Amino acid sequence: MELTKIAFGGGCHWCTEAVFESLKGVCEVNQGWVASIAKNKTFSEAVIVSFDADKINLKTLIEIHLLTHKSTSNHSMRKKYRSAVYYFSHSQKRASEKIIDQLQITFSKKVITQVLPFHEFKPSAVVFQNYYQSNPKKPFCKNYINPKLKLLIEKFAFHVDKSKVSHLISTI
Repeated sequence: MELTKIAFGGGCHWCTEAVFESLKGVCEVNQGWVASIAKNKTFSEAVIVSFDADKINLKTLIEIHLLTHKSTSNHSMRKKYRSAVYYFSHSQKRASEKIIDQLQITFSKKVITQVLPFHEFKPSAVVFQNYYQSNPKKPFCKNYINPKLKLLIEKFAFHVDKSKVSHLISTI
């Protein structure tokens, strides 16, 4: 099985990690900070998602990403929480841009998510990795991650790996 990588940034990487870890076809999620190039060369919270494209496609991953963070809000924390899809190839760039353009019609406001080249990654400290799975009862998880997982289960149930979220579903 050959895995494909894509990186996503937009909100807290604890939240993003929990969302993508819950999906069929996602084999690994690395949480940390991603830097792109030029004006986006600063590090921003993000995850690298390794997935089996035969089990989940890029369009589904991008749609989930856009719906589980504030992809239409250009708020004051955008340096730390850059709304982005970080690509690893030019074909991935073109596909990501096309997917975001197609999904725009489902949003009432303009999607601000950028499609940027992946340049560098710094992983989070081990204590923060798999944060939700280690701390599901913490107030942050209940207030911020649970609503994202509930949306995921409601809108993308077919893509949710029940073996990965059976212990999470009971906390929602």
